[in-house]
Amino acid sequence: MGETAHSHACLTSQNAYQTAPQLLYELQVEIFARIPCCEYWKLQFLNNQFSQLLKSSEIFRTRRELGLVKPYFFILSSSDRRWTMFDEDFKSSQRLPKLSSDINFFSGDKETICVGTQLIVIWRNKEGITVWRYELAMHKWFKGPEMITPRIMFASASHGTNAFFAGGFTISKNGVEVVSIVEKYNAETKTWASILPMHRRRKLCSGCFLRGKFYVLGGQNENNENLTCAESYDEETNSWELIPNMLADMSLSIFQAPPRIAVVNDTLYLLETSLNELRVYNVNTNTWKKLGTIPVMAHLTKGWGVVFKSVKDNLMLIGASFNRLHSQKWGIYKSCPSPDMEEIHWEDICCRGGSLNHSILNCSVMLA
Repeated sequence: MGETAHSHACLTSQNAYQTAPQLLYELQVEIFARIPCCEYWKLQFLNNQFSQLLKSSEIFRTRRELGLVKPYFFILSSSDRRWTMFDEDFKSSQRLPKLSSDINFFSGDKETICVGTQLIVIWRNKEGITVWRYELAMHKWFKGPEMITPRIMFASASHGTNAFFAGGFTISKNGVEVVSIVEKYNAETKTWASILPMHRRRKLCSGCFLRGKFYVLGGQNENNENLTCAESYDEETNSWELIPNMLADMSLSIFQAPPRIAVVNDTLYLLETSLNELRVYNVNTNTWKKLGTIPVMAHLTKGWGVVFKSVKDNLMLIGASFNRLHSQKWGIYKSCPSPDMEEIHWEDICCRGGSLNHSILNCSVMLA
């Protein structure tokens, strides 16, 4: 009996010794998960253990499990070469490091999307179309990985740690080619994979995730003709469904920006920029309902430079405001929409975290 008790005590002691480091590690992860995301990159300078912890993304997984995930806006204005990260209420901001690319990369609009805890930026430099990614955990820019078929002016949408990129056009010695190519990017493995192509070639289109499917709306075909059709991709069946006349009632022009769309609570909303109207989509009838006017002057720029995003249960809208006709500052508005309402109400948000005085080239939302 004495030997059994002694053996049990030794085993318990040994297990405690072996599990204590793991318990300590888990405790550290939970503590760091409560630190603001903008401070994470500093942990890499403490020691190798914390540096590896950042690279593993375990802190972000713990944040999701504890319900600590928050949205962050990554914005680039027309007069700047550095992105700014704002919190969801625009009360604080942080400047991202400079991106070390040539001047060609900053000469025009860029393709940006947040997937996982990475900001992906795709555009042209003197060598061709290239990919840059900003990793929030390291607070640093990295080049690549390159797309399988490099292109721009595509539709894109992220879902967790995956993002889909559809259509766009390629640039080669033979000229510009509009494509129906689709690729999927995995932020955890940093790899690209080819997906079944769409039914239509299209550029200047928009993408979103709606009811578990990847939707691609509008754009122009290889003849520069506006497309009123859309397509939805079901990853489970690996198939595309063509949706005729989804944008048939919209005013389209050749110089118009891609459709400004956002999804809240599995409901699709769209800005009819030529009329400064908000519309909501009925997926069952393939029709749109008007929800009133918007407080920004999207019609003046044909939708370019206007930010329209979904954040939790809200729609966020940024643009040149009717209420600030004599001011260079842009308006920031928030609304909690519902497809059943007759007219939407917009709340004016005061930006205390930084300046939004110029035209916005890019804006992406990260959940981290």
